[in-house]
Amino acid sequence: MRIKYILFTALLASSCAFTSQAQHSLTRLWETEATLPVPESVFYSAQNKVLYVAQIDGNPGEKDGKGGIAKVGLDGKIINKDWITGLNAPKGMGVKGNKLYVTDLTEVVEIDIKAGKILKKHPVEGSQFLNDLSIDSKGNIYVSDSRTKKVHLISDGKVSTYVEGLTGPNGVLAVGSDLLIADSGTLKRLGTNKQMTVVAEGMEKSTDGIEEVKPGEYIVSCWAGVVYYVDSNGKAEKLLDTSADKINSADIGYDSVKKVVYIPTFGKNSVVAYQLK
Repeated sequence: MRIKYILFTALLASSCAFTSQAQHSLTRLWETEATLPVPESVFYSAQNKVLYVAQIDGNPGEKDGKGGIAKVGLDGKIINKDWITGLNAPKGMGVKGNKLYVTDLTEVVEIDIKAGKILKKHPVEGSQFLNDLSIDSKGNIYVSDSRTKKVHLISDGKVSTYVEGLTGPNGVLAVGSDLLIADSGTLKRLGTNKQMTVVAEGMEKSTDGIEEVKPGEYIVSCWAGVVYYVDSNGKAEKLLDTSADKINSADIGYDSVKKVVYIPTFGKNSVVAYQLK
């Protein structure tokens, strides 16, 4: 009896360990045609039922005027590859009202969604490589600069430095009164009191996009091709790894209702949709 009990306990422990290692998964749904030149970021718009895709189409750090924004359907069909043109190296995006905001190296570009045209450009003084962007419920815009290691704030049209001295900030996500920052392999939380805490660490160093699945749980992409699920205990579970195939996973978009993750492949010139389970 003792031997059977030991075997049962061992099997139970093994089963629990396996379950804890594979609680979530990504199942591929579709992929667009490979005609989106260097897609860096995807923004899912529930209001307009469309994907906005930031296309660098050139050097990620160069003001060459080759960049733009494409519109892609939720079925993976490209609606308009050249919806917005004349940008430099557009990356992170966010929507406030009927306006789309996108980072473009040293400025944030404001776009009229209905008209499909650029309204205004907000220069960020001293910036070098503006990357991701997030907008909170009050309309404040947070923008990361991966080279100067800062996050800037645009509030009521005024630009200021929100936090500095980071390691390599990329993804930002405003959640309530807090700001989440993907900082070189570590997911950090910055409160309104400017106190920084670590949510999760030990991820691949090229952490890129952040999306909230539910309170306290997030999906974090890494440019190198790795995607993680971060649970409420700060454990980072690897969902996807396409690095061996040299397929990147840049700044992701997320449909929180259908639980679909949209991943731009950067060098492969496409967007891939995955079902989160």
